[in-house]
Amino acid sequence: MFCQVVDAKLKLGIATVIIAAVIISSLFYDTLSKVSSNGSNNKNNDTIISSKVIRIGYFPNLNHAQAVIGVGSGDFQKELSKDGIKIETFVFNAGPSAIEALFANQIDIAYVGPNPAINGYIASNGQDLKIIAGAASGGAVFVVRNDAGINSPKDLANKKFASPQLGNTQDVALRKYLLNNGYKTVENGGNVTVVPVANSDILTLMLKKEIDGAWVPEPWGAKLEKEGNGRIFLDERSLWPGGKFVTASIIAKTDYLKNNPDVIKKLLTAHVNETTWINDHKEEAIKSFNTELKKLTGKTIAEDELRDAFSRLVFTYDPIRQSLFKLADNAYDLGFLAKGKKPDISEIYDLGVLNNVLNEKGLDRIA
Repeated sequence: MFCQVVDAKLKLGIATVIIAAVIISSLFYDTLSKVSSNGSNNKNNDTIISSKVIRIGYFPNLNHAQAVIGVGSGDFQKELSKDGIKIETFVFNAGPSAIEALFANQIDIAYVGPNPAINGYIASNGQDLKIIAGAASGGAVFVVRNDAGINSPKDLANKKFASPQLGNTQDVALRKYLLNNGYKTVENGGNVTVVPVANSDILTLMLKKEIDGAWVPEPWGAKLEKEGNGRIFLDERSLWPGGKFVTASIIAKTDYLKNNPDVIKKLLTAHVNETTWINDHKEEAIKSFNTELKKLTGKTIAEDELRDAFSRLVFTYDPIRQSLFKLADNAYDLGFLAKGKKPDISEIYDLGVLNNVLNEKGLDRIA
């Protein structure tokens, strides 16, 4: 199995910037080489689809663990190969780049966070993608420096915080939390600074005391706590009913979903199987994730940090739809979606194939 690593960074901004970036940068992907799981180069997209190949995009992130472990260990290939379906994989570093690849017909499905899925759906006027399953819930925390003097929301004034990317899921969560507690960011006339910083650089800034805290996904929360003189000020689960909110989903290109329901069904069968295995074998999953992460990035995460991160994250195939609608409302309120009339994302889900899989396994359907 060969994986192509796509290293692309894209700033998120307000809706016009997001939409333009999604559409224009698709030109870049016309030159993207394609490496199949059997090692042969595929140059005709129509041939790829008709020959039962599914092209999967995902990140080397903990909340994409089903793909990281399932692809790396061969579990996904084993399930799909029963019907002669081959897997072609692409590894991305940011949600916008995965959306661009989907629109450029370079991939068929992708594991992504909620905000890129929402932005992509709106950018295509609801035509080009659907969310077909959930992947992860929880696993996002607000970490502050131990010596920053922050003990309650009253202490956030005149502080400087980081988020992974302007307009991404954690960035929206941080800005909404500040707003709900009576604070405005400096660009809006307030006294709290929020800066977009890559997760890998946030730890350095914490150690240098150049930021007072950060709202980050796991395992970065655990890393900041263990290595960055930080402590968890807020677990985002405490802000959601039942502690459940979507942090990763599976999206599919609408045409591919329509034309290849049998392939999607096999993929979701593998996804449900992997989700169940991870939840039932946490210690083995931690080791397996690290093994596959090293293959993808050359690095591993300390096992005690992974255990802490796992404790705040739930792997699931349930898309937790109401939380996504709330996330969209938050992004709209903060100006990260189209101005004017609020976009309608009520038809963003297509869970028919997932429910067929769950029926066959005797599991509860997603209502």
